[in-house]
Amino acid sequence: MFRQRIVLTAAAGLASTLLLAACGSSTDNASDTSPGSAAPAATASSAPATSAPAESGDSGSGDMATTTMVMAKEIQGMGSLVTDDKGMTLYRSDMDQATPSMSMCTDDCTKTWMPVMAQDSVQTMGVEKSLLGSVDRSDGMKQLTLGGWPLYRYMGDTKAGQMNGQAKDKMWFAVTPSGKKSAMTG
Repeated sequence: MFRQRIVLTAAAGLASTLLLAACGSSTDNASDTSPGSAAPAATASSAPATSAPAESGDSGSGDMATTTMVMAKEIQGMGSLVTDDKGMTLYRSDMDQATPSMSMCTDDCTKTWMPVMAQDSVQTMGVEKSLLGSVDRSDGMKQLTLGGWPLYRYMGDTKAGQMNGQAKDKMWFAVTPSGKKSAMTG
């Protein structure tokens, strides 16, 4: 009887995980950059989250992005900027706030600006690990922060090293290793 409960519990957990993974994936390429109407969450943590994200983080698809590493890369004419483990540029938004950390990009906004979800062990290279943290989003997920600023990937960046979101709508900027926004160009 006890073994049967364990097997049933494990099967239910596996089914739930598969269902969440299927529901978390999206290939919607909408270009609406307006913030959603849902109220943002204001609870922040200085340590990366311990909950697993629902999206695999493939570049160029989905409403959420994950990363196992943030690293500083020297970009000619831009200085040192932060990318993820796949070399995709990470961004921050002037809509958000750093103290306390708060993400204002919800709903349709996340189809264009994919929140980088926090994981247990994000590695760093050229980025001070003490500057990493997380914020509880209004959708219940934990988003990675740098210097208190929530981090995002831009749907328009389809290859490593692209910065198509730089200065988009004069409120989205590639992020520096200290969490500051990079200088606006153009």
